[in-house]
Amino acid sequence: MKLVGLIAVVASGLMGLAASAAPIPSAWDQPAAELCEQIGNLLGPGQARLTIRNLSTIPADEVPAIQRLLEQDLNARGVLSSGADSANALRVTLSENAWERLWVAEVILGNETRVAMVQVDRPAERAAAVVESIVLRKARLPMELSYLPGGLPDEPVIASLSTDFGMVLLRPDEIALFMHGEGGWSKERRLAIKGRLANPRDARGLLIRSADGRGFTAFVPGTECRGSDVPQESGAAPSDGWTMQCQASDDPWPLVQPDATTSGSPGLKAFYNSARNYFTGVVTPNLGVDLPPFYSAALIPRPAANAALLIGGIDGKVLLVENGAVKPVAGARDWGSDFSALHSGCGTGTQIVASGSGEAITDSLRAYELPAQEAVPMGAPLAMDGTVTALWAAPDGKSVIAVVRGSGDSYEVDRVTADCHE
Repeated sequence: MKLVGLIAVVASGLMGLAASAAPIPSAWDQPAAELCEQIGNLLGPGQARLTIRNLSTIPADEVPAIQRLLEQDLNARGVLSSGADSANALRVTLSENAWERLWVAEVILGNETRVAMVQVDRPAERAAAVVESIVLRKARLPMELSYLPGGLPDEPVIASLSTDFGMVLLRPDEIALFMHGEGGWSKERRLAIKGRLANPRDARGLLIRSADGRGFTAFVPGTECRGSDVPQESGAAPSDGWTMQCQASDDPWPLVQPDATTSGSPGLKAFYNSARNYFTGVVTPNLGVDLPPFYSAALIPRPAANAALLIGGIDGKVLLVENGAVKPVAGARDWGSDFSALHSGCGTGTQIVASGSGEAITDSLRAYELPAQEAVPMGAPLAMDGTVTALWAAPDGKSVIAVVRGSGDSYEVDRVTADCHE
């Protein structure tokens, strides 16, 4: 009996030692396994160079442990970490926003890049500690849109533009010019768009300010118009001599109005599908990658490279085009189809202002930053008095202009700016 008892004690001790030597599960086990499973499905058995970039609050001394987990899980799936001579590469970025972490893996196979990503919950105390750094504010432009003679109250406003002497409003069939004088805003002229095609559902258009600030170019499906006013003397206020010439055109539309903030791709244009209400995905100059059809686009400055292009696809996915690759953007599932860049000077200097998704009675706008492949909210949503139907950057890039459809199909135009709270 004593011998049996001794054996039991020894066995129990050995089991305790084995238990103490077993690895303790970490918070990174599950996300590492999920990411490696996706990578294995994309890459298959083989070799790849693995690098990790940490853009999150994960302490630097924990990154080697995460790398070891990734290497072990990849090895279990037949993917071996290799040296610089491998043709395949794995670039893993650890990033986060106010509510969750995101791990993104770029799987580079020769000239092709594929992307895998997993979301990782952040500790509640970290999420609660995040302080809003940007507050959006709106100001309604004071002209009376219903003042247009013969204009129907439910006729949409699809674009607006400030010039040196007033405001230009684009509607599906006409352009209205408002001037600002001593008595406030007044309607100056109404110019019909001649030769236009039949408008598709949800008509869209674009207004671009001329180089001298006195005129404009208008784009509507299948038609391009140029408007100008020649003053009697240099520097004088506009006369009543506004003219506009329109012609059929299938030329590409400028994606953004060129300014000092869009260096890298200032002349980027996209072809518009005149029979529908979106861009085809063909851009000029060519970016070296195939783009899907999209509704909206914005250029995002990068510190040491050309600007990245952000597009909102007609399938609801938001994509980032950068360094010859198209990458999905996380954190944009609740975006609507309209967004624009805002060069506020807050945070990194540039934010994306996006409308909310769906056809809510009261829409909203919210500012985001994109440090990697994730949209990080920088403040609370700004409630709008209706549904945002169009959104674009002002010519100086320091504000965005929003067209809002309210109750009874009335329209207003708001200028949205950002206050920094850092």
